[in-house]
Amino acid sequence: MLREGFNLECFIEGGRSRTGKLLPPKFGILSFMVDSVLSGRVDDAIVCPVSAQYDKVIEVDSYISELLGQPKKKESLQEFLSASSILSLKLGRVDVRFHEPWSLKGFIAQQQDRYSRVSQPMSEQDQRIRLLRTMGYKVLSDINAVSVAMPTALIGTVLLTLRGRGVGRPELVRRVDWLSERVRQQGGRVAHFGGLPTDVVVQRGLEVLGPGLVGVVEGLPEDTYYAVDRFQLSFYRNMTIHLFISEALVSAAMYTKVKLGGGPANERISYEALLSQLFRGEFIFPTEGLEANLEKTLHGLEGDDVIKITREDDGIFVEMSDSERRRGRENYDFYCFLIWPFIETAWLGAVSLMMLTPPTEAEKGIWLNVKRVQDQAQILGKTLYHQGDLEYFESVNKETLKNGFEQFQEEGIIIVTKSKDTRIPATVRLADSWMPRRDAETGRIAAEGVLWEFAEAISQSRREGKNRRDGTTVTNRVMSLVDRFGRSLFQEAATATSAQTHEIDERTGSAKKGRARREKSKARL
Repeated sequence: MLREGFNLECFIEGGRSRTGKLLPPKFGILSFMVDSVLSGRVDDAIVCPVSAQYDKVIEVDSYISELLGQPKKKESLQEFLSASSILSLKLGRVDVRFHEPWSLKGFIAQQQDRYSRVSQPMSEQDQRIRLLRTMGYKVLSDINAVSVAMPTALIGTVLLTLRGRGVGRPELVRRVDWLSERVRQQGGRVAHFGGLPTDVVVQRGLEVLGPGLVGVVEGLPEDTYYAVDRFQLSFYRNMTIHLFISEALVSAAMYTKVKLGGGPANERISYEALLSQLFRGEFIFPTEGLEANLEKTLHGLEGDDVIKITREDDGIFVEMSDSERRRGRENYDFYCFLIWPFIETAWLGAVSLMMLTPPTEAEKGIWLNVKRVQDQAQILGKTLYHQGDLEYFESVNKETLKNGFEQFQEEGIIIVTKSKDTRIPATVRLADSWMPRRDAETGRIAAEGVLWEFAEAISQSRREGKNRRDGTTVTNRVMSLVDRFGRSLFQEAATATSAQTHEIDERTGSAKKGRARREKSKARL
């Protein structure tokens, strides 16, 4: 098709995002394109990334059900056409944007030039893998670059980054204006309002979102709006988070000091600490590299008078600016509120890995079903949320937890085995170096060791408020739940292993009996 000059359309994410933000790229179709150019069968291909944004996505309700662990509902055209209520919904508008096209041949040449200048030469296979990965994330970065922030996304983002329960109409309009300007400063785009005042745009956005997502308290000196369904609104917030992810991670790193209080002198954090925090997350970052992104981020926050950077003989230090303190930290808090739900998911994922600690009485060498572990991690999260140990219900997110487990595997924290037989489920266990120990007397998992320290390091950036305080009581309760879930998983795995062994023995016995019967028949003949 490429050789004949036909246009080729592909959806690089491989499916619809259930969370509102871009999914990691799928490399299948890209590999065909790259191989066609590398082999010379096609002289060149022009790549044009496209972004499609919606005021309201009608499937969000079903997406949330899936993220909470419910099975996906089967779709049918007949059911869609028969749903007359769909036709009466206020769905707003669709905004489609095209990135400037670029040459695949030129991109490959640029990357190959970079590979030729690295100190350690790479094999052709390694170069191809690196090339595909870089191309995939470049396409996603280009899509993000031309995506627009729709009014519903702006409203949802403001409502989910408030410190209080709700916001008055004038303040909501002011914060939407502020956020629109911040989007533009970050190189993003805001949907055209057609010259309408922001107040009118906000009203239309509220009508599109509807009372199921945004509620209003009337009869007060001013109408006050609040988030009715945070989980669904998080879908719209995630449409803007990619623009501020670096600022959010820097702010979360600073929060490890800010939440301790004690005045500005005690809230300084070193440049190195910020750098380490930027490894967190599952987002599409700009392609300039980690240090360049950090420098740009710090410069932007300093220019906005959110932080103050001090350069001294013993290092570079970052702290909140005096102006931001006088403003009541509203801009700094905005960035923290953006990232806190994802930090909570990362903490939940790390804590749930302790379920993989074998009970003292368990048989050696038992591996656990990956899907069952992830399902139990989500149920653990729901339990912790309702008991007050998780702040955000949207953190109990199946998709983000799954991504976290994949990252844990890449980091070598867990070992996953997959069979070529798709009927055999993937299994998982903790790497030996990450295995917690159990108390010799009580048999409980000890709150110590590399894995516990890893979870605690993530926890340092979690929001701490009136509904949650870290301490011994919380630690004991969380660890007790983790141990209970883990024991159940190991018992389930042992039962399944025993059943499989019995089935194999039966098949082996049947096979032996069959051979014996055949041999007797031959003897009689």
